[in-house]
Amino acid sequence: MCGIIGYIGSRQATPILIGGLSKLEYRGYDSAGVSVWNEGASRVVRCRGKLSGLVEKLTKEPAPGTMGIGHTRWATHGRPSDENSHPHKVGPISVIHNGIIENHLALRQELSAAGAKFSSETDTEIFAHLVAHALTAGAPDLTTAVRRSLLKVRGSYAFVVMSDKEPGTLVAAKNSSPLVVGLGDGENYVASDVTAILSETRRVIFVEEGEMVVVKRDGVTLMDFEGKVRTREPKTITWSAVQAEKGGFKHYMLKEIHEQPRAVADTLVGRIDLEHDDVSLDGIELDVSKIKRVIFIACGTSYHASMVGEFLVEGLARIPVDVDFASEFRYRDPIVGPGDLVVAVSQSGETLDTMEAIREAKKKGAQVFAISNVVEASIPRLADHAFYTHAGPEIGVASTKAFTTQLIGIALLAIHLGRRTGSLSKERARELLAELIALPNKMRDIVESGAQIQAIARRYGNATGFLFLGRGSQFPIALEGALKLKEISYIHAEGYAAGEMKHGPIALIDEHLPVVVLVPRGPSYEKTVSNLAEVRARQGKVIAIATRGDNEIGGHSDDVIVIPDTALELQPILTVLPLQMLSYYVADFKGTDIDQPRNLAKSVTVE
Repeated sequence: MCGIIGYIGSRQATPILIGGLSKLEYRGYDSAGVSVWNEGASRVVRCRGKLSGLVEKLTKEPAPGTMGIGHTRWATHGRPSDENSHPHKVGPISVIHNGIIENHLALRQELSAAGAKFSSETDTEIFAHLVAHALTAGAPDLTTAVRRSLLKVRGSYAFVVMSDKEPGTLVAAKNSSPLVVGLGDGENYVASDVTAILSETRRVIFVEEGEMVVVKRDGVTLMDFEGKVRTREPKTITWSAVQAEKGGFKHYMLKEIHEQPRAVADTLVGRIDLEHDDVSLDGIELDVSKIKRVIFIACGTSYHASMVGEFLVEGLARIPVDVDFASEFRYRDPIVGPGDLVVAVSQSGETLDTMEAIREAKKKGAQVFAISNVVEASIPRLADHAFYTHAGPEIGVASTKAFTTQLIGIALLAIHLGRRTGSLSKERARELLAELIALPNKMRDIVESGAQIQAIARRYGNATGFLFLGRGSQFPIALEGALKLKEISYIHAEGYAAGEMKHGPIALIDEHLPVVVLVPRGPSYEKTVSNLAEVRARQGKVIAIATRGDNEIGGHSDDVIVIPDTALELQPILTVLPLQMLSYYVADFKGTDIDQPRNLAKSVTVE
């Protein structure tokens, strides 16, 4: 996701800004820019593309000065372009921004009616106009103007604002997007990630929700959005630079597991239309009258997300669904044509098997809808329609946050189709949308229960095999849980439909085999409990993933991990989290290379 850096002091700002942005490149971005104040005015230099392009531009067009802000942008509102790159400047005001202004359309209309002229498609420029307008309307200083402007916006954001008329001040604010202040000697910093400023200072203050910070050369002032001053002692960072990129976590994979609530929230932002009980697919409007069948094509973890998609699309839109391995699709001369919507799911957007399957589908006349985490990757560009998840870069080879955000993308697609086929009522859509909005907090509850899951992992970490069982949409999650364990711990694991256990796998069960059973509340609950009893009758060790408040499951299990309740259709997004964490802690117990498991690659670009 986007990166933020700001500096105020006595040194030249541009090298510090570029250095900070280079530390944030791992987050992913499609454009970069800086605004640097010098001798009464700020100079904005920005461009689409990589940071190297911005450096080249600054070599030709230097931006001297001792105060400035810099940004790397991943497109949300508006395509990647020079005009949409940050910082945005309106009059004396320069703004950089991470996140989404949810009421941007209403604010843009209001500002346009008041005579504002916009030079970009972004929601960020709206905030620059709001601050500039507040100053002309009588706000006595930049801090007051920013505070008044914040009262008008809704959404998740981190803003940093600079004014040509107040050269000794940077003002920043946070709501659901990360923000940290770095403290120096006669100079101070602000950033979206401590990584960006670690080479300059190790004394930091983490800005909390609903807080503003006024950054000057000689100090910083924290306050709430009403202007009430807050105090907080600085912390000293003892991490190495590599640890800082990991956010203090032992491995990237653990960090990415913990990032999932934020990643899901980012993927939902701007896409839920509560006013019409509908979803927005980034301007994509599918003609469902021409869709007779949906075909998901994917590989690995994305294939498991697609299997969940079969339940979602058929259940909510009542359109027939097939799910196919992309690696097999074109080799069997598939029956596919103009009546088919092919949904290609890929984390990297570069999976060669999936690219070739798309070409086969398009050659036969199908329409292709891509779900990817990487902007402007090959698969989205090859497809007719591209929907981007906003997980941010995933460094660990074993996918976690890319998977859950794929599930979110598929759920939004299913709701979109269901509302247009008439199979999904407004009332049920409203319930599902409310549950989607509540998911990040529920996910946070689960990922913060690591101590219990770590204890379970140590108890079973020496097992030579695991069995994962689930029914309905939990079956793909059983497959995903088994895949995660295999990938990073090198323990053999099988995922099975629970009803199939007695048709073969039951022969494996003895007192040495841990069996992970996905048994949240739902229509298949009693039947899954029966499968669980069959395991216990053969001395198998049962780890149950169950709904919080289930007072019966403990009597059938050796260990229980609970998840919050949610809509049946969305349960897989929660039940997968304990499986990711169990796999991680088993692998950590065994001491394997978790982030780079043997024989595996993050992006599979060969067939």
